[in-house]
Amino acid sequence: MNRSDVKDGLRGGLIIALSSAPFGVLFGAVAVDNGLSFLETLLMSATVYAGASQLVGIELFGQRVEPWLVVLSIFAVNFRHILYSAALAKYIRHYSPLQKFLAFFLLVDPQFAEGIRRGESGEGVSFSWYLGFGTVIYVSWSISTMIGAWFGKMIGDPTAIGIDILLPVYFLGMVLAFRSRWGFVPVVAASAAGSVAAYHFVGSPWHVSLGAAAGILVATLLPLQAKSEPDAAVEAEG
Repeated sequence: MNRSDVKDGLRGGLIIALSSAPFGVLFGAVAVDNGLSFLETLLMSATVYAGASQLVGIELFGQRVEPWLVVLSIFAVNFRHILYSAALAKYIRHYSPLQKFLAFFLLVDPQFAEGIRRGESGEGVSFSWYLGFGTVIYVSWSISTMIGAWFGKMIGDPTAIGIDILLPVYFLGMVLAFRSRWGFVPVVAASAAGSVAAYHFVGSPWHVSLGAAAGILVATLLPLQAKSEPDAAVEAEG
């Protein structure tokens, strides 16, 4: 275990932990408001550990829908994690099976974004860094959930004070972090259009997966990124 990498991961994860804490508080408050006990709320955060999916599941619990529909809806929202793990796999091939198990459990949106950034920049995705980065976010999420569940009744209706807008803003920030990548605009535009159309014609939460599918389709149809002129010149000289 490289202590330097662990400290680097903790420092980077702390920033994300502080910014995501309001979502944990929101989930805790919404969970208690929908009938979950304090311990049930903590257990869901500790085991599911997926903010958007947890909120979707809680809303469905409140509507008394069939359990299989709750599970299927959460799978639809979390389908993007299949793509996350596939994209990240080439950077964590050196992990042991146990390390990969822990890595994929901690694979939330900021973990993926920072892992890909480090992998593409050549910094490397060491397990020491990955564990430090992911652990501080996980612990913060659990603590903030506990705070939200404990003081949820005092908050009242989260939508009345605009807390519900935090999650969309958070995801928008994650998307914009990739704005310099090739094909960003057409892929995001297709995802947005597909998601809005699916929301109106199919309904929630399927608009999440269908919007992602629209973006993926456009990405596969885009031409490959052209090589830069310096790279082309080097190949010509060789």
